[in-house]
Amino acid sequence: MVTMRDEAWGLLLPLAALVAAIWVACGGARRLHGWAWERRLGAAARGCLPPGDMGWPLVGNMWAFLRAFKSHDPDAFIASFHRRYGHTGIYKAFMFGNPTIMVTAPEICKQILMDDDHFVPGWPKSTNELIGKKSFIAIGVEEHKRLRRLTANPINGYEALNTYLQFIENTVLSSLERWASMGSIEFLTELRRFTFRIIMKIFLCSEDEILMESLESVYTNLNYGMRAMAINFPGFAYHRALKARRTLVAVLQGVLDERKATRTKSFTPTKKDMMDRLMDIEDENGRKLSDEEIIDVLIMYLNAGHESSGHITMWATVFLQENPEIFEQAKLEQEEIQRNMPPTQKGLTMKEIRKMEYLSKVIDETLRIVNISFVSFRQATKDTYINGYSIPMGWKIQVWYRSVNLDPQLYPDPKKFNPSRWNDFIPKAGSFLAFGAGSRLCPGNELAKLEISVFLHHFLLKYQLTRLNPHCQVRYLPHPRPVDNCLAKITRIKDE
Repeated sequence: MVTMRDEAWGLLLPLAALVAAIWVACGGARRLHGWAWERRLGAAARGCLPPGDMGWPLVGNMWAFLRAFKSHDPDAFIASFHRRYGHTGIYKAFMFGNPTIMVTAPEICKQILMDDDHFVPGWPKSTNELIGKKSFIAIGVEEHKRLRRLTANPINGYEALNTYLQFIENTVLSSLERWASMGSIEFLTELRRFTFRIIMKIFLCSEDEILMESLESVYTNLNYGMRAMAINFPGFAYHRALKARRTLVAVLQGVLDERKATRTKSFTPTKKDMMDRLMDIEDENGRKLSDEEIIDVLIMYLNAGHESSGHITMWATVFLQENPEIFEQAKLEQEEIQRNMPPTQKGLTMKEIRKMEYLSKVIDETLRIVNISFVSFRQATKDTYINGYSIPMGWKIQVWYRSVNLDPQLYPDPKKFNPSRWNDFIPKAGSFLAFGAGSRLCPGNELAKLEISVFLHHFLLKYQLTRLNPHCQVRYLPHPRPVDNCLAKITRIKDE
């Protein structure tokens, strides 16, 4: 007689066999994917690859990466490699459509960032296409050095920063006053508009409200496609970003053509913005920048100045407000700086900015924790061996800033906001990767820190922030940000 138990087993056994078969097939697909890429290597390189796995065919490890970064725990992605393969600091994976070596140890990060003989920029196709083939991230080593040399002073030089300072300060004051009168605001949204206004004035000498509002929206679409997979199909972030780039190129080319037409009529601009300066500069051979170079440089700087500065300013403000003792210490420094300003002086000068020592530590600590640029992309130009592991020629390398900046061996209690950790502390090369390192240091870093410093100076002296939803979930792509864009209220402190 067949019992119910026998019938149950009769159903469960085939089901279990099917599950087992799927499990084996999935594992086999992953192993086959890794084998397909590794078989192209020589025996020596193949035998010395770092530990890791190449994930699924086509998508590689991207599902796990996106799942972690769209959750509240982005560090879970690298933690899974640590858990499975140990803390080697170097792993193999398949990211953004390419076989990849992921690096998380400070010394290896430093070596890869500083070694231009073996490694060149290797950003994903989506980023290269969106920022431009003539931007810093896409060009070769020598061209990169040339472009940095030509554009450094107009953007980060002392005279340039001093020229920008008054407009930045006026924009800070008017923005804070306006926000205080608005009640509830999306703080990050407003900060991004604020930083975009500054960058538009500096780079294009424009204060056209309609143009700024439309371009800011376009830049948002561009930025959201930066870390996306390069799927050029309606509905995907990369497709929208490509459309945004075409719009930006058309607008910037139109402005550039107007400037050229004006110059042919022998009109010399009385006030020069960044576009004018880029049109004027030439190298030692008398070579000027092409239209494509000028446009790609502007798109890169506009995007960096808009997104990075806005996000870091938001997080620094939030961290200060959440830590009253740190807020008071930073405020005391700014009050001291204000008291020592000459009575006849109107506004800040670079002299006061350089006195903001504790505030500079607040900004560095914010950059360390938040990790706006969580990773940098490189590519091996030849077979290379580091710490006994092979990095095959042509493979991509991801330098994981986030893992370095949150390493508990370097920074005890790494997720605690503690600007005082920087007292008498100079991090070793490769152990603090906020704006990159060496020749890969972000070329607009000083301008960004100037914007943030001026904002925090006036915020600390006169305003307070109240988060209306302090427990809002944080999304980490393309940048760490509250889902509600930091719903908040700005309140002006009454004069005593």
